[in-house]
Amino acid sequence: MTRPPPAGSVVLLSGGMDSATCLALAAKRGAPVYALTVGYGQRHVRELRSARALARRYRVADHAVLQLPIGPLLESALTRRSRPLPHSGVRAGTIPSTYVPARNTILLSLALGYAESRGADRIYLGANAIDYSGYPDCRPEYLRAFQSLARLATKAGVEGELRFRVEAPLLRKSKAEIVRLGERLGVPWALTWSCYEGGARPCERCDSCRLRAKGFAEAGIVDPMVRRSAARRR
Repeated sequence: MTRPPPAGSVVLLSGGMDSATCLALAAKRGAPVYALTVGYGQRHVRELRSARALARRYRVADHAVLQLPIGPLLESALTRRSRPLPHSGVRAGTIPSTYVPARNTILLSLALGYAESRGADRIYLGANAIDYSGYPDCRPEYLRAFQSLARLATKAGVEGELRFRVEAPLLRKSKAEIVRLGERLGVPWALTWSCYEGGARPCERCDSCRLRAKGFAEAGIVDPMVRRSAARRR
């Protein structure tokens, strides 16, 4: 008896290096991939351009780009240009000002509705609990709780049509390990965007840039985004 083809996947595609790696992993499954990108009022809206480029590169079945202007409701340095971005690096036990209230809950809820509507049983999220910024909605216990909710709160889950899984394959990987994995998968790093400033080129000072630089340096790989930025400055 032949097995049915695997159900599809929804990838929360921000345009950053972690979500790009998740996109590459989802594409390897051989099932349809649906990408979801949300403009929620983030100051680094530049990342949406990278998300579109990545979706084209991987030829996803559908790329939904949703404009959800809820930034004014969410107090964060990422939604308020009047608030300075942290440049001092990540400190253990401290949730930084770049935390966006309930962001992953909002994004995962949208991805869940999208997945149920498309008959997809997996949702990929580039959450990380090692080299990350201390966000509470990137923790393993949070993701387990949301997965339980997904099965309780959907028609497909209750009727047994789909057994939803929240996939966070990078959760316990360092940034260097993510870079090495992405290299093996052929992730086009030059298409990704990490900088919180969202300018014409990476600022190389914000916490996100610092974490990215740390990952590439420890992996012993040159970041093509930084190389390209340096070339532009010459």
